[in-house]
Amino acid sequence: MNRKIILHFATKNVPGARAFWTALGFTVNEAFSGEACVAIIISDTISAMFSAEAAFASFSPRGLCDTATSLEVLTCLTCESRAEVDDLIRRAVAAGGSVFEEAEDHGFMYQHSFLDPDGHGWNLIHMPEQG
Repeated sequence: MNRKIILHFATKNVPGARAFWTALGFTVNEAFSGEACVAIIISDTISAMFSAEAAFASFSPRGLCDTATSLEVLTCLTCESRAEVDDLIRRAVAAGGSVFEEAEDHGFMYQHSFLDPDGHGWNLIHMPEQG
């Protein structure tokens, strides 16, 4: 079985999430999107679903994380190059996100992080020996 990952996040603004992620160059899966959610295709095996907070709350008996004060998860995405990492950070900030941590070069890995407009953390990494 070829497994796929679908990350599911709460959003305060479905149209805003759509605009943010398409500004980063990702596409929308319209078959799974509507007024209450937007499905973003990150790669052939990774998608992210952004559901309005009320819709998201129906999936779990636990309360939503307050991303203004807490980070529920730091989602890491690999990139093909340092330039791609830097470009995605630039586009994220231009589209309404913010830098979460400054860029770090560890030799074996280059990384930089941003928060999307809903406060979800995204760590972009490039590992040269891995492609």
